[in-house]
Amino acid sequence: MVRIGIDVGGTNLVAGVVDEQNRIVARAKTRASEYPTGEAMVAGMARIARQAAENAGAPLSQVRAVGIGIPGMVDDETGVAVKSVNTAFDHTPVRALFQEHWPVPVYLENDACCAVLGEGIAGCGRDSSFMMMFTLGTGVGGSYLRKTANGIRLQGTEIGHMVIVHGGAPCPCGRRGCWEQYSSAAALKRMTREQMQRHPESAMWDLCGGDLEQVSGRTSFLAMEAGDAAARELTARYLDLLADGLANAVNIFSPELICLGGGVANEREENLLYPLQRMVTERTQVRQGVQSTRFVKAQLGNDAGIIGAALLDMPRV
Repeated sequence: MVRIGIDVGGTNLVAGVVDEQNRIVARAKTRASEYPTGEAMVAGMARIARQAAENAGAPLSQVRAVGIGIPGMVDDETGVAVKSVNTAFDHTPVRALFQEHWPVPVYLENDACCAVLGEGIAGCGRDSSFMMMFTLGTGVGGSYLRKTANGIRLQGTEIGHMVIVHGGAPCPCGRRGCWEQYSSAAALKRMTREQMQRHPESAMWDLCGGDLEQVSGRTSFLAMEAGDAAARELTARYLDLLADGLANAVNIFSPELICLGGGVANEREENLLYPLQRMVTERTQVRQGVQSTRFVKAQLGNDAGIIGAALLDMPRV
């Protein structure tokens, strides 16, 4: 028996067939832009799910479940995508529509929850019983996974909208000083451009060819490694603010493991993970006899969401 996971993105819909060892053995994908309505998008997902099964040589009768990871708010009890960012879903009965095309068990979940489930079962958290995952991208996505003998507990959070700088940078959510305005990849790029404008002598200008639009999440780290003082000051501030939010999460949830994903997490460990481990440990209250939270990089990349979606039929507690 196999499962199929579907990752719904703003650009592509990707289906993967996941075997009993939690490995993706076949895929199929299509452009999301081809489906202007929620109903059309569900039809597209059903098509690529069946195509992925065909690519894997798996009869449809051998597919035990299809899981779908959707960016935004979903209700798995009713099978409805309530509101989904950058997709056509709006109170769309995804399960019912999908089963009109293929009467297979269908599960829905937020895409960040699918990512932490994939990493927790098949990736960096396979040996952890309680982990959190933070994705540093356009914003800061957060979710956690707890494993018990009776099943899993899976929950997404909006921790990126925790205020860490009172009266700080405006956020699209309507508040000011949200953590993601200082810790996301988009925030790092903004802060890099601001620092470059304050320091026209900085080597960061050379790295992006004198064009602020060419700034990346790596610009400040590369310049720091080359000895640039302005870049060193910026990366220190970025890590300080990132560590503050992570320390808050550790103090609230006390996870064994924190997994960092997204483009920024690909930075060299001595530039990112090692200083974050030290800074967060210094800023958190660890209960006696409890080991400090460990920090690791995500291992599965974009596959985490597909594998996690495929595993949504696991029992919940």
